Amino acid sequence: MSVLVFGHRNPDTDAICSAIAYADLLQKTTRPDAIAACCGTPNKRTEYVLKQSKLAAPRMVMDVRPEVEDVCQKSVVTARYGDVFYNVYQQMHAKELRAIPIIDDKQKVVGLLSLIKLMEIILNFDQDPQVTRTVSSNLQRICDVVGGEFQHSIDPLQEDELLVMVGAMSAGGFIERMQRFKADNLIVVSGDRPTIQLPAIEHGVRALVVTGGYELSSGLVELAKARKVSVIKSPFDTATTTMRIKSAQFVDSAVDASFTSLPAKMPIEDARSIVDASTQSIFPVVNDRSELVGVLSKSDLLNPPKPKLILVDHNELGQAVTGAEEADILEVLDHHRLGGGLKSTQPIRFINEPVGSTCTLVARQFRAAGLTPEPGIALCMASGIISDTLYLRSPTTTDVDREVLNWLSTLVEVELTQYANDFFAIGSALRTCCAEEVITEDCKEFVEHGQRFSISQIEEIGFDLFWDRRDDLLAALEKMARKNHLEFSALLVTDVVSNGSLLLLSHVSEVWDEINYPRLDRNLYQLDSIVSRKKQLLPLIAQLIETSLQA
Repeated sequence: MSVLVFGHRNPDTDAICSAIAYADLLQKTTRPDAIAACCGTPNKRTEYVLKQSKLAAPRMVMDVRPEVEDVCQKSVVTARYGDVFYNVYQQMHAKELRAIPIIDDKQKVVGLLSLIKLMEIILNFDQDPQVTRTVSSNLQRICDVVGGEFQHSIDPLQEDELLVMVGAMSAGGFIERMQRFKADNLIVVSGDRPTIQLPAIEHGVRALVVTGGYELSSGLVELAKARKVSVIKSPFDTATTTMRIKSAQFVDSAVDASFTSLPAKMPIEDARSIVDASTQSIFPVVNDRSELVGVLSKSDLLNPPKPKLILVDHNELGQAVTGAEEADILEVLDHHRLGGGLKSTQPIRFINEPVGSTCTLVARQFRAAGLTPEPGIALCMASGIISDTLYLRSPTTTDVDREVLNWLSTLVEVELTQYANDFFAIGSALRTCCAEEVITEDCKEFVEHGQRFSISQIEEIGFDLFWDRRDDLLAALEKMARKNHLEFSALLVTDVVSNGSLLLLSHVSEVWDEINYPRLDRNLYQLDSIVSRKKQLLPLIAQLIETSLQA
């Protein structure tokens, strides 16, 4: 199973770029199976970065909980209507299978065939003796199963209900018995006994099977042709040949067309409840076109494999992809505060440093490994640093960020100052997105002193568009808080030119009177010199909540 390198939900440029770059590093060093992934659509600025870097977007994965297709058996023995007992049983016996799916020519599942039902075709002791000697098949199938060859054939692919008669009695007794039945559905099995073969041919039976490796005489063959009797010669003795003829019967009557299949994308937990309540021994797994993907048995659900993740640009399960709590988290590479909920069953590699961007940490890993990133990867990492540090103007910027970005500037094929200006000029969320998209583009949830809230952040050039859309944004924040049962939702709108922000809140209480920043209007504050959600705004909000609880 591949290891997925994930940024946080509603990923920003640093989250996506660090996932891409770190996956690239891992592929070149310790994990060739590493795959960059994301659990949210890249925003316009990130799309610009990927285009300029000539890199593909990460794989979109919204839920890493194992699905049925992750645990089902992909190598599947199947059968079709028109297959015969002998061949199907051989396959099932060789693989020790209790049941197999029946598919059509388009690989769609049309039924199930269990070993018990299959055996009933042959071992139907409780039925009428005539029924037990009836074989639904065609002469070509019978010839193949007995390992024989035709001396003469008439419509060998015609499906027939054939009554098997063995010519092992006296000629007189055989003739008297044979004449009780319609000739066109009789198949007579006989050794080298002309006294049986001649009356059978004269009676015009459907087929004559000559056993023991013997051939019909040329005169009898000519008579068989005249009476339109097919002739098969079998290398086996009469008893073995007769048993093989019975095993050439079509499996169609044993197929159960009423069955339960499972969608390939169904979560394992949902499949388990269905499987546990069913008496089926296997469950066909199908794709959206009802085509067979694999089969699932109850034992496949006992110890399903856990997805393997590496988290970048976050370390809190509340910000991770859905299902991360059920995964094996192998590494964390981050520059945020330590959050809650992350646990591991064994020691993991955990790098968390107070730098301005996770891409800074990824670039340092390249240098530590003695590797020079390709120009596209270098630009990708530089973009993450530019985005998270507002091109080194954010208070979160460290000397490490400056030094790493300077190193990357020697590896890229663009001039970074102009590139940064173009980056911030592109993709204004306020210009191109609806209010709901604006507040979810880069949104993170936090828990402080038992209170859960969200902070969204966007970067703009100036606040003109914000003033035009303030009411819509406030309504969207209020809706988000209600829907997610949050104490409040906040939107930090940062001006990358003035290095200041506006803070819009879905709800304020008396505690916000202590914020010590100008209140411009209901639920709106002016935060000069505040541009960092993690280093400036989050500690401020945490302090306000703590103060309110102590009051």
